[in-house]
Amino acid sequence: MKSFRLLTAATVAALAVVVALPVAFVLLQAVFPHLAQGSLDAFREPFSAVWPTLSHDNTLPLLTNTLRLGLSVALGTALVGGVLGAVRGLFHVPGARLWDLCFLLPFLVPPYLAALGWMLLLQTGGYAQQLTGLDAGQFLFSLPGLVFVMTLNIFPVVYFAVSRALATTGSRLADVARVHGASAWRAFARVTMPLALPAFAASLLLTFTMAIEEFGAPAALGARAGFSVLVTSIEGRFADWPIDLPGASILSVVLAVVALFAFVLQHRLAAGKDFETQTGKPIASPPRALGRWRVPVLFGFGLVALLATVAPLFSILATAFSGTLSGGLSLANLTTAHFAALLGQGAEGVEALATSLSLALGTSLVTGVLGFLCAWCVVKSTMRARVLIDGLSLLPHALPGIVVGVGLILAWNLPFWPVTPYNTWGILLLSYSCLLLPYPVRYTSAALRQTAASLEAAARVHGAPAGVALRRITLPLVMPALGASLMIVFAIASRELVTSLLLAPSGVQTVSIFVWRQFEQGSIGQGMAMGVVSMTVSGTLLALASRLNAKPANG
Repeated sequence: MKSFRLLTAATVAALAVVVALPVAFVLLQAVFPHLAQGSLDAFREPFSAVWPTLSHDNTLPLLTNTLRLGLSVALGTALVGGVLGAVRGLFHVPGARLWDLCFLLPFLVPPYLAALGWMLLLQTGGYAQQLTGLDAGQFLFSLPGLVFVMTLNIFPVVYFAVSRALATTGSRLADVARVHGASAWRAFARVTMPLALPAFAASLLLTFTMAIEEFGAPAALGARAGFSVLVTSIEGRFADWPIDLPGASILSVVLAVVALFAFVLQHRLAAGKDFETQTGKPIASPPRALGRWRVPVLFGFGLVALLATVAPLFSILATAFSGTLSGGLSLANLTTAHFAALLGQGAEGVEALATSLSLALGTSLVTGVLGFLCAWCVVKSTMRARVLIDGLSLLPHALPGIVVGVGLILAWNLPFWPVTPYNTWGILLLSYSCLLLPYPVRYTSAALRQTAASLEAAARVHGAPAGVALRRITLPLVMPALGASLMIVFAIASRELVTSLLLAPSGVQTVSIFVWRQFEQGSIGQGMAMGVVSMTVSGTLLALASRLNAKPANG
């Protein structure tokens, strides 16, 4: 029992440093505007900055723009991902697995890289104008253009959730309703849709939070349209002089409250509305044939694949392999010089790539150990602290990355700390670990619930300490799920943007910072070449994660 308590205490202490500390300092800085002074005077005039910040002329437009963007992207993903997902789940779509792969590829393209790719494609003089004469710059640099780009990047969340939910339930129950006199639409609305509604609602919630937290696309496209949101304003209050710590903290709290409210609302809406089927032995329910809708459906899938996958990837690859942008799309302009310069000996790009891969590896190790301990404490222990551990370990899932970055700056940039990770690579490691901790926690928790408690108990009966039982019995059983989650963590951490921009020490560059700054400095070819290398690494790791997760744990 003592060893259990030590493990629980160590887990809570680690969560306090990784998760609770940055969140607490965001709240403290919002309440006490002089906190950064690091003296007793820091606690004077509490709440004095709250009303001036909230009543400022641009605060309400920032909040309104954020909500408009989030709701618009959620609606767009519902239309695109929901319709395609329903068709994929209920009908036999020719080349279904190929379409799944096409719609998975947008996940490999970081949102900021996709936004930059669309800029190169649709702006005046871009690839679209060179090939077709189309100049869509005015559309791209507007709210509809921003929603268009973000929807195409995020819609796979809804597509895969809806298609998998409907494929699981199938059309057999709807067929029963049809036999008893229900029309096709009534059977869909009263039987099929309620069964898929929880997954659909959860995926829409996720797209909303992803949209309001995203920095790259609003910064790249929205800034040129004069469309600012909370996340870009918070970053600007740190990047532009004079630095406004209280204002950034208060806006961070507002953004976090919006994200948390969305999660609470989703849980409230889903409470008491679960549907359960009582069908006895499962019966195969093959998907229906499309019939006369075959051609329109294939056209729709092809159009979305062209826009979501082919178009941005074409723009990124064309730029990476073009000598100059002014040279246009021609064989004479084809070159690999950007990759040579990027990966040459002593090149800045190699250092950025090595830094990102090292940080991603470190993040995988930290979140792997902490995530495993959190999942074990929540699923297998009976201690009261498991509720606290569960809440803290999953809290980052509802926290925008910008809020975590602000919290880490406020927490560790104070004079009273004898040792601080601020202005070192350690601050980036903390930020990535906080943001990505929910992945191993969720994957490992699911795997632990499928393992028999008697195995670990048998080891304890035969004299094995708690640590040995965890390492020799429990860990090997959940290792496939944990390993898959860590590959996802590695892939995401290697390309994270917003906290990297906020927290990276002077002279330290990650892949995302390198791409962003190359674009700002006009060296677009090298930036896109780095993007291609990054996507190749991420794609390889996500493919390995998928294979690992597909293998059932032994036992």
